[in-house]
Amino acid sequence: MRKGSIRQLYVDELKDLYSAETQLVKALPKMAKASTNAQLRQAFEEHLRQTSEHVSRLEQIFEMLEEKPTGKKCVGMEGLVKEGAETMQEKYADEVMDAAIIGAAQRVEHYEIAAYGTVREFAELLGESEHISLLEQTLEEEKETDEKLTQMAEEINSQAAQGESGADEEEGEEGEERGSRTARRGSSKRAA
Repeated sequence: MRKGSIRQLYVDELKDLYSAETQLVKALPKMAKASTNAQLRQAFEEHLRQTSEHVSRLEQIFEMLEEKPTGKKCVGMEGLVKEGAETMQEKYADEVMDAAIIGAAQRVEHYEIAAYGTVREFAELLGESEHISLLEQTLEEEKETDEKLTQMAEEINSQAAQGESGADEEEGEEGEERGSRTARRGSSKRAA
């Protein structure tokens, strides 16, 4: 294969995606475990099954190309996974942690959507019709996952915000109560 050709770029991008997906197979169980919302945990478990299928589809494409899927590390996904792991180490309240995890997961999904859209276009340019259908299937699943996460975020983010406003109200009431006690002590000292 000629170095510097679209075909070589296509294979390199596929290898990058393969690395990304295999990294995600390792990261998704951790995201599921860190989720406190049962629906969110289930969504991550479902996406783990899908991601394993994405790996299999890419392996099919590599077989057709008579290429090995290894040899490239996706540093973009490595960074996103690392960022997500750091987020999960934070000491957030449950709903806030779920909101943070959704944010990390959506960054991953958007990265994958962009990458699959790119390789799908290369496959079309190269006339790889069998590859196109496999790539489109994965691309649609990534978009569906992103949409599900958006829908869950609407509810979970709202719960996280309500939890904070409730905590702010409690802090405000406690502050007012402390202020009243201090004022009473001050007036009783003056009276004495």
